Amino acid sequence: MILTKRHYLMIGGSVLLAAALTLAATTLPDRSDPVTLPENTAIRVTLDQALSSDLSRSGDRFEATVSEPVVMDGKTVIPQGAHAEGWVVDARQSGRLMGRARLQLALQSVAVDGNGYYVRTASSPRIGRDHKKRNLAWIGGGAAGGAVVGALAGGGTGALIGGPIGAGAGTTVALLTGKKDIKLAPETPVTFKLAEPVTIKVKG
Repeated sequence: MILTKRHYLMIGGSVLLAAALTLAATTLPDRSDPVTLPENTAIRVTLDQALSSDLSRSGDRFEATVSEPVVMDGKTVIPQGAHAEGWVVDARQSGRLMGRARLQLALQSVAVDGNGYYVRTASSPRIGRDHKKRNLAWIGGGAAGGAVVGALAGGGTGALIGGPIGAGAGTTVALLTGKKDIKLAPETPVTFKLAEPVTIKVKG
């Protein structure tokens, strides 16, 4: 086939058109609209790993998955399934007779469309159960039981002896079983709230 001048012009025009289309595609805006989530917006996640007041330490990092989409003005700003990362703000293990367990977490970043966004969040700390009533029940119950056994065994003198012995036994049980640490298993739901607004680009 003999290429004429017309054919060369047509081929050249096609090449130029393809190049122009490619250039236009690379220079067109990504049509992303910035959306600002206001303070107190809730971000709900599930933990990807276990955390606990006795094993976690302040500053430890954790990973999580957004469990519900965050929607603003009809637009999904943070989709369900988005990857999130956070850190342990405070972790204190439970004492045996006193000292409540404490575990406080904060979300630090979320990934949307391959971009990571820093977030500053606030979350209420989880506080373990109080020891006082439980310890009093064990110690008081032990003292009462010891007094009854002592009275049966030796009358009034036995009751006086049995009471302190029973109280000591109750204290021992409280010591052995008194730790009440906070344990969060993987997939535990946790809700965080933005402490300040964050702007995220949302594809149109």
